[in-house]
Amino acid sequence: MPTPVDVTTPSDREIVVKRSFDAPRSLIWDCHTKPELMKRWLLGPPGWTMPVCEVDLRVGGAYRFRWSNGQGHEFGSQGEHLEIVAPERLVTSEKTEGFDGASTNTLVLTEEDGKTLLTMTMVFPTKEVRDAALQSGMADGMAMSYDRLQEIADEKVG
Repeated sequence: MPTPVDVTTPSDREIVVKRSFDAPRSLIWDCHTKPELMKRWLLGPPGWTMPVCEVDLRVGGAYRFRWSNGQGHEFGSQGEHLEIVAPERLVTSEKTEGFDGASTNTLVLTEEDGKTLLTMTMVFPTKEVRDAALQSGMADGMAMSYDRLQEIADEKVG
């Protein structure tokens, strides 16, 4: 079983996800901004890959992701970097195939004693879109992905 993520819904349009990592903030930041690392962990359930991971890490820069399960199922997301304060805060817009409208996602990384708390706040255009994201299995996929991120951190920290 993956390490669970803490998922809350503080308003009708928000989802907040929290997870702690045994790694420095700079490494968790790199895992969220460097395609060669993102392609290793940002995958969801086993069997999925990320054949497209394009990141233009600057305010106004675009990103594009595409996932495949190798059995004909694919989906993607894309957006724009709205705010970048390395290594602590990243704000993006995100449009995911199959969902109406774009969300605004705010990643905040705080470090204490070599551990990093990740807080991801996602604001959706409507309650219905937020609820659809929750019902998609998002929390389970994030938990699996974040376990892989911790494995990368374990490799790098030693």
